[in-house]
Amino acid sequence: MHPTCPLIGILLLSLSLRGYANAAAVHTPDGAIRKLHELTLSARVRAPRTIAQWGAWASFQRHRLSIKYGSKDRLMKRGSGMNLLTNQNADSSYFGSLVVGTPPVSYNVILDTGSSDFWLATTEALNHVDGNDPDDRFLPGYNPEASSSYVPLNRKFSITYGSGGAAGVLGKEIVQMAGFTVQDQVMAVVSNMTEDMLSVPVSGLLGLGFPSIATSREIPFWLNVAAQPGVLDDAIMAFHLTRYLNDFDARNAEPGGSFIFGGVNSSLFSGEIDFQDIPGGRVGYWIQTLTSIFCQGTPLQLPLVPQYAAIDTGTTLVGGPPTIIQQLYQSIPGSERGIGDYDGYYTYPCATTVSISLTFGNSSISWPISPDDFKLAQLSSDTCLGAFFEFPTTNPNGPSWIIGDTFLKNVYSVFRAAPKPAVGFAQLSDLAKDMNGRGGALPTPTYMDNGATVTAQDGLARPTSGGSPLYAQLLTLFSALISAIWLAAS
Repeated sequence: MHPTCPLIGILLLSLSLRGYANAAAVHTPDGAIRKLHELTLSARVRAPRTIAQWGAWASFQRHRLSIKYGSKDRLMKRGSGMNLLTNQNADSSYFGSLVVGTPPVSYNVILDTGSSDFWLATTEALNHVDGNDPDDRFLPGYNPEASSSYVPLNRKFSITYGSGGAAGVLGKEIVQMAGFTVQDQVMAVVSNMTEDMLSVPVSGLLGLGFPSIATSREIPFWLNVAAQPGVLDDAIMAFHLTRYLNDFDARNAEPGGSFIFGGVNSSLFSGEIDFQDIPGGRVGYWIQTLTSIFCQGTPLQLPLVPQYAAIDTGTTLVGGPPTIIQQLYQSIPGSERGIGDYDGYYTYPCATTVSISLTFGNSSISWPISPDDFKLAQLSSDTCLGAFFEFPTTNPNGPSWIIGDTFLKNVYSVFRAAPKPAVGFAQLSDLAKDMNGRGGALPTPTYMDNGATVTAQDGLARPTSGGSPLYAQLLTLFSALISAIWLAAS
């Protein structure tokens, strides 16, 4: 979410299968064993959406996305940490937890690879959040006056979000997540936001993109950690998302998956991770070139110009150019274009099993999307709503496709910063697939520290000593990113 803030889907679930403990042993190359820290969340009962509610929801998602992009050994390696996530409102969004301030307080945040800013709402701002269910557990709003480690920067901050937005001020704080701590992390304290920005029990958003798309023009949390030599073995983030879409027994919050920082969990995927580099000059969003789309076994005719796609954990659905989306639904007999709140969407016969697959970059692998994920909603006894919608971007430098959780629930996704920025996908393991719709207890937010602490100076973590090949690679990347920020600001 560039100068805007999409809050719809963030990934990762909670590996709260009953066989998982809250701290798993992690074997490292040198034989040492460390603890993987899992942070967890809460649950509510969900009532099925009405057709009118689906229409309002669909219209809001399409409008929000146009604002966001249309404006200017089986366990992990040693330097890694895990955050268990929650699946909110049947795959609408995925959130995890982090800890901020002194004394430390836990907050639930959307994890968004489509933006780069970190912000938390104050208690006053959260008074506007929708949450009338008596079972809701309200997490605290952030209060800078209650934290002795908060340092104001006296700079204003604002994000455009759909028909409204969020505004506040920038400051520096101690931020801890997945066992890693950043001192003096730049964050926004949001004191004003529109009513539909967040849903209980979420208090903010953590952007996981590159700094060139940050409204604050500051270095994001994940890059501050990755910049410090010796902290991470690999400058990567990995996600696994669960599916509860169209499960009418699902609660408002269910186990959502896992976010791993600095490694992968090979028990959640099979085969190799297929990495494709971000196209040259496109570092900002996690961009991939969409090279082929098959619908019902037929390849769609894509334009000769590159089809750049942002891989966005903070978006629920898949948006693309209107002409290609129209072509896709023409491959599905009986489909019709929506009207009113469903403008830009398409309906199709529920009796039809829709087969869609995507190919990226130079890969020969075509990644299928489950028909269960393509079927966004059943509007009547025989009419269903598709999860691909028209996304008419007006930004010539922005992506023409937004690939959200409709696709990401079907793969194990890995976001790599070095040696070359890239996105990788792998086939889900049987264990990962078995977590879909499984339910189970949700963990509660917990603060744990694996001893990895870095200090951000002027938004960028500085090394205190030593060096590493990974650090050298990231330093080269940083130089390019900082140059891009200066050029954009000039």
